[in-house]
Amino acid sequence: MKVEIPLSFGQVRGHGIRWPLAFIYTSNIPVILVAALIANVQLWARLLQNWGNPILGRFVGNTPVSGIVSWLHAPNIIGNIIRGNFTFMDLAHGLTYMLFMIGGSVLFSWFWVQTAGMDARSQAKNIMASGLQIPGFRKDERVLERLLDRYIGPLTVMGAIAVGFMAAAADLAGALSYGTGILLSVMIVYKLYEEIAQQHMMDMNPALRKFIE
Repeated sequence: MKVEIPLSFGQVRGHGIRWPLAFIYTSNIPVILVAALIANVQLWARLLQNWGNPILGRFVGNTPVSGIVSWLHAPNIIGNIIRGNFTFMDLAHGLTYMLFMIGGSVLFSWFWVQTAGMDARSQAKNIMASGLQIPGFRKDERVLERLLDRYIGPLTVMGAIAVGFMAAAADLAGALSYGTGILLSVMIVYKLYEEIAQQHMMDMNPALRKFIE
């Protein structure tokens, strides 16, 4: 799923391309950063517990049982339901974890867009440098920036909410791997698929090309 902005070459009439803006605009970078933040909180919680000052919470074995760190730990809700151990606290922990993942993903996604040159102004500069413009509009970077800003802002937020929700849902469902790891694997495979489709589409057997499309 993506938004495609129609663009034309200023020097060549009748020829144009579509500039794609992916729905998951910042990929899975936000959930990776949120997972790293949670891992750091857990690390400091363990260190503080070992030093006799467990202000971030306590661990029993590898499981956090109290404090902030326990609220940032995903309970295995599906497993608890199957075993008949599901409680209201599991639901509260699960909702807190999901909200933290989604909120953190939105925050880091917005930060990533602003610092990685993915904002509307940077994208407009790249497009103008490529000799492209919006058909029917004057060749003005500010016009292009306003058009891109209509899509990049919502895509940044909605894509972050989607990846945060998927990662949290996988963790709460007791997936074999962490939700972040699953998303990373899926994104790598999908990126490989996109590269194959872009670079080798014309060389493919017609039947395979139809399948890829």
